[in-house]
Amino acid sequence: MPRKKLIAANWKMYKTPAETTAFLREFLPQVNRHTRDEIVVCAPFVCLPAAVEAARGSGVAIGAQDMYWEKEGAFTGQISAEMLRAVGCTHVILGHSERRQFFGETDDTVNRKLGRALEAGLTPIVCVGELFEEREAGWTEEVLHRQCTGAFRGIAAAAAARMTVAYEPVWAIGTGKTATPQLAAEAHAVIRREAAHALGDDVAEGLRILYGGSVKPENASALMAEAEIDGALVGGASLKPDSFAAIVKY
Repeated sequence: MPRKKLIAANWKMYKTPAETTAFLREFLPQVNRHTRDEIVVCAPFVCLPAAVEAARGSGVAIGAQDMYWEKEGAFTGQISAEMLRAVGCTHVILGHSERRQFFGETDDTVNRKLGRALEAGLTPIVCVGELFEEREAGWTEEVLHRQCTGAFRGIAAAAAARMTVAYEPVWAIGTGKTATPQLAAEAHAVIRREAAHALGDDVAEGLRILYGGSVKPENASALMAEAEIDGALVGGASLKPDSFAAIVKY
């Protein structure tokens, strides 16, 4: 069976609750008959209730951009998977390169969060990808091997069937540079191979691997045409309703 593509918006640290409601009011009518792909909007924590309410009944899912691996406790500033579920979230981004770069995220913490997200019934979008220096040095496969091995360690195959992975070459995030469809497809094949090794062939075959890295309306169609690319994690181009709708309808 072909894998159904997933198009996800990562708004990062943009938009207030009021702006979230206004965005979805304009965006949803543009995709209300779109059933070919799944659509997820990952909003800031404070915007999640507004997003869930605005998207109710639309078929567009709402996700968070991070979470903590404990159910509760004295962890000031953290948000649990249960809290996300309670406000209506179904998805969560884990291990985004900006979390790794600015906030000390490691392969180990991604692994802990992944296990907890799956246990709580969320659909995780696990981000992996190499730096520009690593790409130039020919270390892309090595980096993807390390990140995937670390993230998937101890994860049960039955639980992992709900997981999604996003390949985000760090050198292409917010830079305007985009990996060619061929380069992206090659990296996705590496990730699928790592998933097969860690989780089994059946999980790997069904695993959706998204591409993220300066996805725009102008390049979405070429990227989505690659058999190994199962959707997109969209940053800056997801902040405007018309732009994100154009990507969804590539």
